[in-house]
Amino acid sequence: MPSRLYYGYVLIGAAFIAQFVSTGILSYVAGSFMAPMSEDLGWTRADFTLARSVAQLITGLAGFFIGVQVDRLGGRRLMLAGTCILSVALVLLGFVDALWQWIVVNGVIATLGCALIGNLVVNVTLAKWFVERRGQAVAWAAMGVSLGGVVLTPSVTWAIDHFGWRQSWVGLGVAVGLIMVPVAALMRRAPEDFGLHPDGRSQADVDGGLAEKAQRDYELSMTRRQAVRTRSFYALVVAFGFFSINIVVVLLHMVPMLTDAGFTRAQAAAAMVVASVPAMLSKPVWGYFIDRLHAKPLAAVSASTTGLSLALIVAAVHAGSLTGVYAALLLLGLGWGGMIPLQEVIWGSFFGRRYLGAVRSAALPFALLLGAIAPYLVSVYRDATGEYAGALLTVAVLNMLSGVLIHRVRPPVRSSEQGAPGVVTG
Repeated sequence: MPSRLYYGYVLIGAAFIAQFVSTGILSYVAGSFMAPMSEDLGWTRADFTLARSVAQLITGLAGFFIGVQVDRLGGRRLMLAGTCILSVALVLLGFVDALWQWIVVNGVIATLGCALIGNLVVNVTLAKWFVERRGQAVAWAAMGVSLGGVVLTPSVTWAIDHFGWRQSWVGLGVAVGLIMVPVAALMRRAPEDFGLHPDGRSQADVDGGLAEKAQRDYELSMTRRQAVRTRSFYALVVAFGFFSINIVVVLLHMVPMLTDAGFTRAQAAAAMVVASVPAMLSKPVWGYFIDRLHAKPLAAVSASTTGLSLALIVAAVHAGSLTGVYAALLLLGLGWGGMIPLQEVIWGSFFGRRYLGAVRSAALPFALLLGAIAPYLVSVYRDATGEYAGALLTVAVLNMLSGVLIHRVRPPVRSSEQGAPGVVTG
């Protein structure tokens, strides 16, 4: 390890690229494929969305096991395996002819590949390498998520319109392999494995008490078994579940909703860029304030902003105002900017970094169940009524409710702080 550069910064770069690929493939490009694939293969919107709902369930189930392995082994082997799986699956999507093939290849195989290279793996890793600057580290890396909307949605939409959806899937598969193999090779488990300390602190810093926050974070970390016995764990699951369904629904349904309303595919694809740019650029700002202020009120603001923005988007679509849609999407992007860093910092501050992979993965099945149901129900609603407004307004209300829940949730009480280590109360 080079002594002049703390390796955690290399991991931020690797996490940036990994999330650009995994979230971009899993979420940002799906909406561009919905209309052409459904029309060619005779599917309804609900049929197409079913694979994405299955994907949410697979992500939760896979994550339950992946998180433990990140704690034990680190992300390198997981990400190399995920890259191979995802690349092959994307190529196979170019040859899909039946709905069951779409569900299996996209909903199961490609999703497993994304789970092995994506959010859980890299953010748990960053939480182990950064404590004092965790908010900024996760925020800079999460800019890769938003870059998917800036780059992938318009470019994939263009590729589909010019070359066809089958060729576009194959091209994505080849690109993923070329990008992700070297990125996966950069991953490392924890700074302690290499005689380093979180945040790049030196041994002199540690001896002088300047790394007390990181030491306390490690020593008071809760195991998965301890965490799931607290009320705080389930409160966060519900609150962040209601928060996160916004982005799952919008990424999948925004392009088809706008084209249904009479806007062109180019205008609809541009809408995702309009949301993604402020989401990307605001993340470091969110990270700066997260490390200096209390994260819970900030998370409540972020969640409420996403809900309000979604309601404004519905109103603008109803009015036929593209300018209004874009203005509301700018506000939505600002709310999205805080979503990932705030979640990761709050989970880490509540339960510590030592077993964070296991704790976070235990929450995934519950949270992603909401993410699996929401986009499918939105599709069913649209197929039944021919419009999106009622379903999206329901999502907006849940987002605002999540803001209230996040603000009210209390950190778990560790009995070790009272002199009785190992016993945890809610």
